[in-house]
Amino acid sequence: MMESAAALVGNLPLRDVMDLLAGTFYVLDESGHFVLWNRQLEQVTGLSPERLRTVHMLELFDPDMRARVAKAFCTVFQSNERVQIEARVRNATGGTTPFLFVGSRLSIVGDGSYMCGMGVDLTRHYRQRDKLELFERALMAASNGIVITRHEGRDNPIEYVNPAFERISGYAAVESINHDSRFMAARGMDDDQRTYLANAIAEHRAATVVFRNQRKNGELFWNHLTVTPVRDQAGHVTHFIGIIEDITALKQRTAQLEHLVTHDPLTGLANRLLLRDRLEHAVQAAQRDNDKVAVILMDLNKFKEINDTMGHSAGDTVLKHVAQRLQSALRESDTVARLGGDEFVMVLAAQPSLRYTLKMIERIRRAMAPEMEIDGRWLSVGASMGVAVWPDDGRTPGDLLHAADTAMYEGKNGGPDAVHFYSPGMADNSAARQRMEAALRDALERDDLYLLFQPHVAVDTGKILGVEALLRWRHPERGELLPADFLPDAEESGLIVPLGRRVLEEVCSMLRRLAELGFPDLPISVNASSREFSQRDYLPHIAKRIAHHGVNPASLTLEMREEQLMHNPEQATRLANGLQELGISLSVDEFGAGMNNLSCLRQLQVSQLKMTRQRVQEIDAMPGSGALVKTMLDIGNNLNIRVVATGVETRDQHDFLAANGCTSVQGNYISQPMTRPALEEWLAAH
Repeated sequence: MMESAAALVGNLPLRDVMDLLAGTFYVLDESGHFVLWNRQLEQVTGLSPERLRTVHMLELFDPDMRARVAKAFCTVFQSNERVQIEARVRNATGGTTPFLFVGSRLSIVGDGSYMCGMGVDLTRHYRQRDKLELFERALMAASNGIVITRHEGRDNPIEYVNPAFERISGYAAVESINHDSRFMAARGMDDDQRTYLANAIAEHRAATVVFRNQRKNGELFWNHLTVTPVRDQAGHVTHFIGIIEDITALKQRTAQLEHLVTHDPLTGLANRLLLRDRLEHAVQAAQRDNDKVAVILMDLNKFKEINDTMGHSAGDTVLKHVAQRLQSALRESDTVARLGGDEFVMVLAAQPSLRYTLKMIERIRRAMAPEMEIDGRWLSVGASMGVAVWPDDGRTPGDLLHAADTAMYEGKNGGPDAVHFYSPGMADNSAARQRMEAALRDALERDDLYLLFQPHVAVDTGKILGVEALLRWRHPERGELLPADFLPDAEESGLIVPLGRRVLEEVCSMLRRLAELGFPDLPISVNASSREFSQRDYLPHIAKRIAHHGVNPASLTLEMREEQLMHNPEQATRLANGLQELGISLSVDEFGAGMNNLSCLRQLQVSQLKMTRQRVQEIDAMPGSGALVKTMLDIGNNLNIRVVATGVETRDQHDFLAANGCTSVQGNYISQPMTRPALEEWLAAH
């Protein structure tokens, strides 16, 4: 067998054997010239056989590498050593190819020494090396933590972590490697996510989970983890790669955004959106446990007054104090919400009985009772409350809130700090109020509101002293309505403000017309409400409209009810001072309807007191009648303020007033309220 193999080798041509080699094969003489080579060398260099016979081997390398190659070449011949060197071979087009060259000395008896060698193309190796280096740099530079674990049954010890993992976890690589990958787990948290991950690993499938881990310093962080199995060539899972993203900041921002969406930014209380959700849950729980749910809607009594007199900053402070007090009075299972403005809603969940609810309401009242220190002043801030109870007053959250709102409105009519429980009859009143408000809005748009004018004259001479503008509503169904029929609703809804401005515009127009008719000094008085003069731009608006119409400010008189002025003396004083600066007179309406504050009246620089119709109607032919009228007249004389008796209907009333020092009267005895054209005729006749 050996002889036949030797014979076979002897018959093979040497060049054919060399061409079968995977790399380049060459034989160099001691001068560095090629004496033998294979076809691969020709392909790599791009040189023809003729050129290879004449070229020196150093010419195949870049100049900066020739010294290293020459040194290796000399080592082979001088030291008879086998050498190995990496170098780039140049080709005929100027390109280079990386090679690993191996060479050894070959001595032939009688023919000298040669260097016999081979070269292996390193292009693919370099590409793989560069790719691996790129992967390593990517792992090192990645912002997310990367963990590679070995798969060893139930355990998955860590084999590699990148710097981002060290930064996120606080653990150095040496502290993590060979530890089970679960060593950072926050025990007792997010168990469902951990179970899902464990099942995925056991089933050799990829998984993405979000749970909390612990850093080395004990701090919790939110971990968005993606785990992927790595398989070998046989398809067996040998490793798992985990990508860790620290999403703690994202979770915190998301929580903040969710809080902003569901909470009032000023007080931190639940807003309308969260209130609905909490109320729905409370009702569902009450259905399951056979309990009750109480909904309390609360409105502050003096909030607008505080806002207008002390500014919005003080109002915000009040709202924050109220929020704290309400939260302190209720249980953690209850909800306190702010709907906007000074409206608060409380949901009292799991109420076993109405008696229990009453006790909780009393706790709320006690919490609200103490005065609050606002900007160095101690203020008493009361509240009206309306209460609705599930299931008696409504089956849905919307029904309960509507019932509580209806009850609160009734509570306002019951005086400060009143608490009203909803009753079915209130719904009719609420619906009527809503219809009235809608009709009043339509009346403003259609201009169904108009003015009548009634003069008041001197008792002794009959000389006209002024005119009062009286508002009327031409209602499509109820006919002509007096102010008492609709102004309270307008005051409550806020429509009194645009309504009052409409009246001011028409009065200014009438004053200009009177001046054209030769009555430039005839004043017109117009009623104003506390809701109107609480507006910050109230006096500036009046000044602008007077200037716009070009009328004399002294010809305009504002009438305020006595009870409104006495309710807030500080605000009344500011109003009176502001009107005095503008040259506008202030008249007190409904004088004598209640308690009088004489010192306050003296400070307000009032131009006249309009005695209430009620006092005048007490005058009759019976002895002793009209005693209160005499008192009102005496007060006016003592204060040196003219008293105008309103609602004078008979000659007896007129004569009594004249006999007791009343200077001027107004009423149907003098003239019925007149339209604008009728007033012009009346003035011409008088």
